[in-house]
Amino acid sequence: MYQHTDILKTTNGPTRERPSVVKTGWLLVKKQLIGVGLVSAAILIAVLMNLFRSAPEKLTTPEAAIAVKTEILQKADVTLTVESQGTVRPRTRTVLTSEVSATLLELSDRFVVGGHFNKGDILMRLDPRDYEVALQRAEAKLSSRKALLEFEKARAFQARKEWAMTDRPESEAPALALRKPYLAEAEANLLQALAEVKQAEVKLGRTSIRAPYAGMVTKKNIDIGQYVTLGSRLGEIFATDFVEIRLPLTDQDLAMMKTPLPGRVGIESVELEGSNKGYEVKWRAIFERFEGVVNEVNRSQYAVVSVADPYRLKSTTTTLSAPLLVGTFVRARLSGKTLKNVFKVPRGALLQGSKIAVVDRQSSLRTRSVEVMYADDEFYYIGEGLGESVEVVVSAIGTPIEGLKLRVKNISEKGMVN
Repeated sequence: MYQHTDILKTTNGPTRERPSVVKTGWLLVKKQLIGVGLVSAAILIAVLMNLFRSAPEKLTTPEAAIAVKTEILQKADVTLTVESQGTVRPRTRTVLTSEVSATLLELSDRFVVGGHFNKGDILMRLDPRDYEVALQRAEAKLSSRKALLEFEKARAFQARKEWAMTDRPESEAPALALRKPYLAEAEANLLQALAEVKQAEVKLGRTSIRAPYAGMVTKKNIDIGQYVTLGSRLGEIFATDFVEIRLPLTDQDLAMMKTPLPGRVGIESVELEGSNKGYEVKWRAIFERFEGVVNEVNRSQYAVVSVADPYRLKSTTTTLSAPLLVGTFVRARLSGKTLKNVFKVPRGALLQGSKIAVVDRQSSLRTRSVEVMYADDEFYYIGEGLGESVEVVVSAIGTPIEGLKLRVKNISEKGMVN
């Protein structure tokens, strides 16, 4: 390998050569020294800055608080409401059957499903001719029996006169001598004839079928020209003076209801609510009775309430509620017992273990054990465990921790957050 050399000339001696590697090594050392100096200077500056910097300002950490909604409760008397439901049924329902056999000749225009009628209205007429003939025969037989009785009375009178000619008292005369048995037979035959006339009149009257009460037709089974026999079903009707609703009640419902007092059944008012033509309508009913039997299927007992004039047929004013039709499903509210001096707490406020979260004077959470006297779909009714004017937490708080800081955040009536 070819290597360059530098030729140096001196005055004292001959020329000599020095390699270039010496110059290169010096340059490398110089660069290392510069780098070490820069690093040392940087470290020195960092140390000086750390020594002479000012202490950082300490900030206060705010204490955490949970936002909650509260209500201030006051004791009050609360009348419980027992809710149930049922279907409107007629109190009186009748299946019309024929008591005679004949052909149907006439049918009332009101004898159609949904048709209304009054008490005593003729709903249909059957062919009466056979029964008119039977009545004439009975009347003729009655006339004959009357004549035979008069004839026998005359014979008995003659027999008494003949016995008087013997100068013996009438009390000693035999019954046959005075014709007493014949007279009794004639009187009995007259009574039988009278009964047959009455029976013929009844059967003739049954050819005209009249409404036993004011009501409405629910089923029609016959039409004009049809021959009906004894016991044939003609249709179904029901009375429109009253309707009834059977309301199932559980043991808990019964425990919260007032026991009916003697002489007060049929006085207590019950509120009914249902739908009529797409609108929610309310009606007033009267509590009638408890049936006193436990249903084997649902283990409930039934209370019966009634509504007078449900179809508003007797009403002359226009301010009454809509008609209450048979078959309508209604919801009922029955007045129950009155709880004295209780707190009404929203259902969401009760914690596990029958406890209530309250806010103390330091805005901290405290829990109290309470006694739940009754509960419905919206509220718990607390008897013991709370004091007057207690601020109760009604919003969800997760796991309640004693002493947890709270921040009350209620919405006022004007929509402002307090």
